Amino acid sequence: MNRLLLALLLMTASSSQASEPLIVAHRGASKDAPENTIPAFKLAWEQGADAIEGDFFLTADGQIVCIHDKNTKKLAGKELIVAESTFSELQALDVGAWHSARYKGTGIPTIAEVFATIPPEKKIYIEVKCGPEIMPALLKEIKASGLNDEQIVVIAFDAEVIRAVKTQAPQFKANWLSGFEKLVVGDIKPTPAEVLEVLKDIGADGFSSSNKHISGDYIKTILDAGYEYHVWTVDDPKEAERFKDWGTMSITTNVPGVIRKNLEKGF
Repeated sequence: MNRLLLALLLMTASSSQASEPLIVAHRGASKDAPENTIPAFKLAWEQGADAIEGDFFLTADGQIVCIHDKNTKKLAGKELIVAESTFSELQALDVGAWHSARYKGTGIPTIAEVFATIPPEKKIYIEVKCGPEIMPALLKEIKASGLNDEQIVVIAFDAEVIRAVKTQAPQFKANWLSGFEKLVVGDIKPTPAEVLEVLKDIGADGFSSSNKHISGDYIKTILDAGYEYHVWTVDDPKEAERFKDWGTMSITTNVPGVIRKNLEKGF
């Protein structure tokens, strides 16, 4: 009888923890280290992230690099268009000094370098910032990484990128991204019906949205239709708790350590 009770308690604890949303480090631990850099990703793992999220572009010479903007002006102080630049040109830039002297000399990493930081059983959310033309190089890099299928999630605002992933590599999870526009009458765009139409059309596994303007009822509509729901970017612990209660499967945050610590208080 005692063994049965213990087993039931363990199953209950396991079920409770399994329902916890994944903590996804937005561009790495990007409050404490320069975004989309190896130091930021390594720090995210140290802070207990379940996954990292990074932004990826294809360079002029076919390399995939991790950077958010189309050009390098914000981070490096020198403006190069990523898609029109070679990797060697981009590699020469310092994208860490803007954050703090500690990170002076930090460079733009390749996707292979980012993959190499990922521990077993952890995940990466690959945000494609260009178009479907990245697919051949992306699939080649994923194969070379040695990561398993479950560790890969592709996300994009461009619905055609998600369609390409689910057509060419359906073994990977792929989620469509969208922010919201609040209308004068109080409604938001896109509506749940519009989101569901896009998800069905492109074969997406789920929907990932901004944390602004969305409600629990909106999320319930997405979940009830059989799709996953994910949210970004949540740095406030109380807000994270609210999205957890609404059933989000992951919370993307700039402060993974803070969100991890606060959500674990409920275990």
